[in-house]
Amino acid sequence: MPDQLRSSGAPEHLDRDAPVPLHAQVSEQIRARILSGEWPPHYRLRSEPELAIELGISRGTLRRALSTLIRDGLLVQVRGRGTFVTSTAIEPSIAQKLTTLSEDFARQGVAMTTQVVTHQVMAAPSPVAALLDLRPGQSVLRLERLRASSSGPVAWLVNYVRVDLAPGLDRVDLADHSLFGLLENEYGLKISTGRRTFSATAATGRIAAALEVPEHFPLLYLEQITYLDDGRPIEYSDVWIHSERMRVTSLLSRR
Repeated sequence: MPDQLRSSGAPEHLDRDAPVPLHAQVSEQIRARILSGEWPPHYRLRSEPELAIELGISRGTLRRALSTLIRDGLLVQVRGRGTFVTSTAIEPSIAQKLTTLSEDFARQGVAMTTQVVTHQVMAAPSPVAALLDLRPGQSVLRLERLRASSSGPVAWLVNYVRVDLAPGLDRVDLADHSLFGLLENEYGLKISTGRRTFSATAATGRIAAALEVPEHFPLLYLEQITYLDDGRPIEYSDVWIHSERMRVTSLLSRR
């Protein structure tokens, strides 16, 4: 007699006599729930023992079914937290860890391209000089970059980096390298802390054109100051994020 998938909604049948393997039946039924929106992004599945008992299958069969969906990008497992339905948008951990977008994308296996638009040494604008603890007119490297995924432009980044702490950085190709990685690995600088502020803003001018959105399209704006382990500021950045192609998610704990 067929087993039933009873986790929510109307029962669905698992046919042990069908030529389709049991794990494939389970993965397809879970897939249907995700694609229909019944299990929305960030939905946490029950624990493996609970779900296996509920479905009337072995944990090995369940794990094979879940592995298929994880490989297809529909589920993600977070150590110590459980298995979650993924979002259709890219979700970096920049609200939780002091990482760069390129590091997050690489860690998640997201294919990303970077276009360096501006790469020049210039006198630091007064507000930037103050934030980076520089004298008025002292030089910084100004970077303008556009990051894009297969779905299109994702983020427009403007960075100001202290060249007194990283001489020659203006001669490095930053299209294929993580900025933080270069500062740490090539210059021996230990990046320790940072302050990030998130707010909403409307797309205008060059930013709207770069992200291929209309004027006044809602964007997520990130402002950041990064510090070395000795307390010196090393980098200031402004980042505008396409709000429909990338979400910023925080995993929180009460204690």
